[in-house]
Amino acid sequence: MMYPKIPLAQSIIEICKQKEVQHIVISPGSRNAPLTIGFTNNSYFKCYSIADERCAAFFALGMAQQMQKPVALVCTSGSALLNYYPALAEAFYSQIPLVVISADRPQSKIDIGDGQTIRQENVFANHSLFNANLSDETSVANDNLIQEALEITVSKKGPVHINAPFEEPLYGTVSEMTYFPLISQNKERENTVNFQPEFLQKWNKATKKLIVVGELFPNSIEQKYLDSLGNDPSVVVLTEKTSNIHHESFINQIDTLITPFSEEDFEDFQPEILLTFGGMVISKRIKSFLRKYQPENHWHVDELRAYDTYGVLSHHFETSVNTFFNNFLDADKVESNYKESIAAIWKDRVKAHTIYSGSVSFSDFKVFDFLSQHLPENIQLQVSNSSPIRYIQLFDLNPTIEVFCNRGTSGIDGSTSTAIGAAVMNQKLTLFITGDISFLYDSNALWNNYIPKNFKIIVLNNGGGGIFRILPGHQETETFNTFFETSHQLNAVHLAKMYQISYFAATDEASLEASYLSFINEQNGPSILEVFTPEKRNNSILLDFFKSLKN
Repeated sequence: MMYPKIPLAQSIIEICKQKEVQHIVISPGSRNAPLTIGFTNNSYFKCYSIADERCAAFFALGMAQQMQKPVALVCTSGSALLNYYPALAEAFYSQIPLVVISADRPQSKIDIGDGQTIRQENVFANHSLFNANLSDETSVANDNLIQEALEITVSKKGPVHINAPFEEPLYGTVSEMTYFPLISQNKERENTVNFQPEFLQKWNKATKKLIVVGELFPNSIEQKYLDSLGNDPSVVVLTEKTSNIHHESFINQIDTLITPFSEEDFEDFQPEILLTFGGMVISKRIKSFLRKYQPENHWHVDELRAYDTYGVLSHHFETSVNTFFNNFLDADKVESNYKESIAAIWKDRVKAHTIYSGSVSFSDFKVFDFLSQHLPENIQLQVSNSSPIRYIQLFDLNPTIEVFCNRGTSGIDGSTSTAIGAAVMNQKLTLFITGDISFLYDSNALWNNYIPKNFKIIVLNNGGGGIFRILPGHQETETFNTFFETSHQLNAVHLAKMYQISYFAATDEASLEASYLSFINEQNGPSILEVFTPEKRNNSILLDFFKSLKN
């Protein structure tokens, strides 16, 4: 086996192996040569080469998202490191373990006019859980910093940064390790929660309990607890597609339910207790409702964090959701008509939705209606931000479909790269739905030698950022079209050809049905289906949908 000659690189590589950080995403460079040599010549590691650092970081994010284990990123010195930041921020807010290992010049070379040098130490301080600023000499202190970083990324679920300065020569190798770091045992995280009787008493007494579930990894909550909640007459459970939990009584289209509410409806819906768990919530309407019609108590369950999203957080249960419900749910159910009254309203909403969907013309709305009925079962569905994730919220999906979206920072950058990284780590067919702007923004994601054959992309091309037409304040002006919507006449056909990806297109219902069938059955490699929808009608069709729910 070949090892890098620099002892600090040997230390980093050996500690990564001992701490079971196995997947390494490397971007080309010279200063990181000692790390690249070490990782790629050790059979324990699975290494991936992604040239564009921003794409590399989101690719690694998608991998870590699926494994729920840390993935390491390795880059050269200078501005290369800064391209990791968007994905690192996403990992920070989505609680995804990500390890950035940046090569650096020695401190004596910083700020003297040397090439590819920036101030790399603590560059991610606002959005990283730990920053290991190593010295260029091997030491126990360095070893401890590296180990602490790798332990924190797992225990606290988020990104860490290891900055390693290397002096030239960089490409030297040895046949035997010359430095053996002292490896400590992982520290077990204590997780003890005092379930005080007063909380259970409040829960059992309340007749209007609302549960709002954010982003969750599939199968993370035992179904018996969901069934208990689903059968409690005093509990209404609102989920989103990214919640990945299911029960026949849960309502999974929040905006469809509450958008038509009158003030009286909101007052009736106002809960006594709000219980939340999971990650970020997409629906703006539920946030506005709960900020205005605040519950008496808001409890959040999470092992690590609790955001005061609704301005009334009263208690944070620092434990897993399963542990919480195991200690908390009581067999006794209080008498209440809360679930029943909301269920009656929801039944009317479903009828109105069905009627409108059947009459609407070809549009973004119609395309998502079609997809909701034709997506294959048992797939992984990755969705980009902006319009696509909001549209998918409005439709029912088969419960076997797992849904993911980068909702930590809700940015459109890196969605395609994330989806590809996730597909690499998941044997299921992965289908990615994205908008044209997000797709074009991350087109370098296709510059990737690891795209699985069963990876498929649906691009909704409405000629610009359609979300801005839906937001308040839209006016049809040159300024709006150029600087907000960013109108364009581009398509994906030449990108698909360049990257040897099968391409299909649709411009109406008939061509959508025909192209979708060919697209979904394509087995020779990844494929793209680009659906062109009317730029100036999509917003009015969506707004009319919400109006139709009031009738």
